[in-house]
Amino acid sequence: MTAAFASGPLARLLRTADGLLAAGAASDRRACALLLVLGLVCFLPGIGSLQPMDRDEPRFAQASKQMLETGDLVDIRFQAEARHKKPVGLYWAQAATVAAAEALGVPDARTAIGLYRIPSLIGALAAILLTYWAALAFLPRRGALLAAALFSACLMLSAEARLAKTDALLAACATASFGALARAWLGRATLERRRGPPGLGTVAIFWLAVALGILIKGPMVPFFAGLAALVLSLREGSARWLTDLRPRLGLALVLLVVAPWFAAIAWKSGGAFFGEAVGRDMLGKVGGAAEKHWGPPGAYALAFFATFWPGAAFAFLAVPFAWRQRGEDAVALLLAWIVPAWLIFEALPTKLPHYVLPLMPAVAILTVLALYRGALDPRRPGAAWVAGLVVLIPVGLTVGLSLAAWRLDGVLPLAALPFLLAACALAAAALAAFRRGAGEGALVLAILASLIVSPAVFGLTQPVLQSLKLAPRLAALRDALPCAGARTASLGLREPSLVFTLGTDLAMLNSGAEARDFLRAGGCRLVLVEDRFADDFAATGDVRKNPVGRVTGFNINGGKPVGVSAWAVLPGATP
Repeated sequence: MTAAFASGPLARLLRTADGLLAAGAASDRRACALLLVLGLVCFLPGIGSLQPMDRDEPRFAQASKQMLETGDLVDIRFQAEARHKKPVGLYWAQAATVAAAEALGVPDARTAIGLYRIPSLIGALAAILLTYWAALAFLPRRGALLAAALFSACLMLSAEARLAKTDALLAACATASFGALARAWLGRATLERRRGPPGLGTVAIFWLAVALGILIKGPMVPFFAGLAALVLSLREGSARWLTDLRPRLGLALVLLVVAPWFAAIAWKSGGAFFGEAVGRDMLGKVGGAAEKHWGPPGAYALAFFATFWPGAAFAFLAVPFAWRQRGEDAVALLLAWIVPAWLIFEALPTKLPHYVLPLMPAVAILTVLALYRGALDPRRPGAAWVAGLVVLIPVGLTVGLSLAAWRLDGVLPLAALPFLLAACALAAAALAAFRRGAGEGALVLAILASLIVSPAVFGLTQPVLQSLKLAPRLAALRDALPCAGARTASLGLREPSLVFTLGTDLAMLNSGAEARDFLRAGGCRLVLVEDRFADDFAATGDVRKNPVGRVTGFNINGGKPVGVSAWAVLPGATP
């Protein structure tokens, strides 16, 4: 290191990074506190102001809301339609959160999407802490802290933490099972290691993670843990090491947790839940591109450089180390958790980025393990160029969000730009640190860049993009009517966010004739007409309707501009 480098701004940044790691690694309690702060800074901004994100998020939130409206905590429904795709775990968590908020006097709690996101926030925070716990089986405390921080900073976890879906909670359950499996595998009696079998607490964590994972997303946690255990058992030539997890006791615990609801939904739905969840939802994704989410093999690997930013480039550089050390117990376990499941997901036609989120804690641990073994060497051919990818995401976000805001709303995210530029500078500093051999400092600086990106994007830029907030703006038109409790219908626009925002009784119409009949039914009524149905709706000229307003914007789910006009019949109007 040259004298100029040793005394320049980069050196000061690296000393700050080293001080943060040292302070956090002083004890487990400090490490967990630092990780919680990091997670809250990354995940909280925008959690209440971000509009319901079509289509899956408002479907989950609406079904949870209907549980509260009907008092039925067994069946899962979206309006009148049975939603037999996922088990009940997330719906219970969301319903309990909103019920608690109502008990505390939170106004309009049932339509506050931020409340439905709290279980995901908790799941993401738990996933960070459980990554730290899992990493302690592989790394010293400082390395475990760095691995957990790297996972907490990844964009995919940041996104899932503020979406009312299953994936953040699934990641927590999968990571808990991984940490327990690691202790069983590394604790088996071999010539290399003699750590001893896992304690009863670790065994309980494993099986509770499996049980809760089943209630949240069906077979996914058993899939991840079982596939890794199968690969390791084939490597070992025996599955006897799994007896340390006390499978008889564990399976009994799993049945005790999951059987009551599965029995209740089987009785209530006449077995239809299993036909829908397994036959259409799960097998549909195996046999075809479910809901048009098709992608070619390799799509996850390509998307990984964005979804696991800022750690993706460094993880890619750890691949040669993982291959060379694949015979080592710790590396074999990490590869058994990551590679088989990843290859299966790549082979499936349905591609959604969050499917590989439960694999990312192991990727973070493997990356830091490679770093601590000296394998992330900037002198390797092409290493510095690969590490340069860490700068592309913040630069791309800065340019892309500015262009999007200007094109969609005619504004610039001026409040966010200084933070986005600071994130670009920190990412550039991380690259410079890596090129000079300060790998640990480079990871910390990259994590700090992500710490700035998340609030800038979700807290400062997202509120500016009003064109994306179709459902809240349409709800504002309804709420501005001079009559309360207006019955509302939508002609054309059928996004689930409308149902969640405007109410369970929102009528979905198919033609102008249906809109005419709806408006003539009496009382205060409002119809939202998408532009492509405007001519059909104009044929309802025999209804005395009043123009209320018009909303234009951009439908994220459809990927196209949308215009919606609102027409009302007010009390006393003559049809």
